[in-house]
Order: sequence, then C-alpha cells, then structure tokens
Amino acid sequence: MRRPSPHIQRDEDALTAVIEFLSAFTLFLMILTAFLSLAQLQMGSNDPDVDRLDRAASLGLDRLTSGEGWFVPHADGLDYANSSEDWHHASAEALHDGRVQPGLMLDHRLDMDRIAALHNVTEDGMAQGLGLDQDMSLHLSIQVVESDDETREKRFLFSGGTERGTAPSSSTAYRSFQQDGELIRVVLEVHDGGRKNNLLHITEVMVRPASSGPEWIEVSNPNDFAVSLIGWSFNHTSGSSSSNLLMQSGVLSGQSLSILTGDVSSQSAGNATHVIDLGARGFLGVGQLNGLADGRGVLSLRYTQLDEISPSDVVRIEWGGGGDTQLFMVTGQSLVWDGIDRFASSSWSLEDSPTPGEYGG
Repeated sequence: MRRPSPHIQRDEDALTAVIEFLSAFTLFLMILTAFLSLAQLQMGSNDPDVDRLDRAASLGLDRLTSGEGWFVPHADGLDYANSSEDWHHASAEALHDGRVQPGLMLDHRLDMDRIAALHNVTEDGMAQGLGLDQDMSLHLSIQVVESDDETREKRFLFSGGTERGTAPSSSTAYRSFQQDGELIRVVLEVHDGGRKNNLLHITEVMVRPASSGPEWIEVSNPNDFAVSLIGWSFNHTSGSSSSNLLMQSGVLSGQSLSILTGDVSSQSAGNATHVIDLGARGFLGVGQLNGLADGRGVLSLRYTQLDEISPSDVVRIEWGGGGDTQLFMVTGQSLVWDGIDRFASSSWSLEDSPTPGEYGG
C-alpha cells in the first residue's frame, strides 16, 4: 500500500489547522458580538447628551432619597454657619433666597412632612440643589402605587415640574419604598431644556372696595412646585391710561392662595398663604386712592419665558363698559372666576360677599 507523500500530508495538516483557526475565530467573533450587544443593552446609548441626562437623573434621585437634605439661609451671602437639615421648616421665601437640597428621608423612611414641604421649593431651586446643569429641567412625582387604604391608592403626593413633551430628550430614574402598608414610588425625570410649567390664576378681584378698604387681587398657584414671581407682571388699562408692574421678587407656594393688596394692614386674608403689598408700588389703591378703574378696565397677568422677549397674557379680565362683559360692579362687589376660561368675560361673575383667601373653584 502506497503511503501519501510527505508534502501532501503537510498540506492536509496545514489546511486542517487553517480550518480550525477560522472556526475558532468565527466563534470568538460571535461571542464578542453577543457581549457588545449585551453591553449596549445594559449601558444604553453612547450619545454623550443622553449619558449626561442619565447620570443627572440617577445622582439627583440618589440625593433626593438618600438623606434628610439641607438648607443654607441667605444673609448678606450664604450663611453656612446656620445651615440645617430642617429645610422643611423654612418658608418658601427663605428657601428661595437661600440654597436648598431637598431630602425626603428620615430614619431610612420617606418623611411625609418633607414631602409636604416640597410645595415651598421652586423647580429651579430643586434643580440647583440636586446639582443639575443650568440647561436642565426636571419633573418630580411621588405616588402611592399600592395601599391598604383604598382611598390612597394611585394618589399623587406630589407631581410637578417641566413636562417631558416640551424637551427634546429626557432621562428617568425611580425608586420604590414599602412602608406603613403602602408602596410609594418616587420618579425623577431630567430634561434637556424644556418649557417651564409656570401657571398662575387670578381667581378673585376687588376693584371697588367698601368702607375705605384696599383693592386686592387673589392669585392661585395650582402647581405643586412653588413659583417665583420674577418674570411675572401685571398690566391695567382703562380708556387711554395704562399701568404696568413688573414683579422683581416674591415666591408663591405650590397649591396656595395669595392676596396682592393695596394695604396689608387693613387686608382681610382668609386662608391665604401669602399677602403681598402692591400699594407701596402704586399699582393697587386703598380708600379714595384708585389703582384699578371703578367703571371700566382690563387687568392682565403676564409671564415672560426665559427664551422670549415679550410677555404673554396668562389671565385677562375685563369689566364695565366696552365689549359685552355685563360686569358692572357696585361698591363692595368683587369679580370671581369660575375656573374654566382664563380669558372669557363669561367665566367671571359678580360676588356680593367677597371672600379673599377662600377661593374654592
């Protein structure tokens, strides 16, 4: 029997080695591809902007839900010597003027007092305290997902901030807590930009006060976050005259009523959280001094977004002659909003018994 030539044997061995190498290399490529796919799935996009939002949401949620938080008051600069973990005891004005990092925990549990105190924090104040970049906005929701008490199931303990749909990109982080027979979920969304959801309502207006009382405007903040009055303005026109007031300070707590008045000392405030003096600035009057026209006038509440030059009307009220308002007041009557249309005269009615600080619309 003839034996194969040594050259042929070497060629066959070499071919076998090449085939084995290619098979092993192909298997290696398959494993590498699977690993990279898994890594991409776990780590998410390699887009730097998305990664930046992911980190901000994760770190922000950790700061919010890992401790009690802190507050540094402002007194000719930030007063670090008097900083405190009891930020939830500070007023909206103090929190707005100082620096706050809200923390929701006490003894490793969600603290309901701290959650309630979020109404005194502005969205910008929270974003700054959580370390978000200036071009970022946020939305925070705290919801009772499950509860032994059926009346609390699906209830939002807090929900406010910039809506996701107004921003080009967003990232979300959440954490769930089981306590007192409830499952509570804290969700933090961080957005790249977005349009701030700042909305205020004028709910009642006193134009012709009785007994030498002050003119006043009742304002509702329906947001859960507090709203800074910087960027807000009032405009009043009557005939050919017009007056404008640009708010340069002040903050309104979330879910609160406020009274803006011509005279703080004689103003009845009811359950209003804030009473703000506009008499000293000449916009609202008291007694025989009129800021708002008795007979015919238009009052507008306006807001200017950071990326805009001109203010936009948020609320507009017209009374007296002109148009078809049917709103002719006598002394002591106020105008009350029905909570429907912020611009239509038909959404306003005359009230014989004004109730400053008691709006229930």
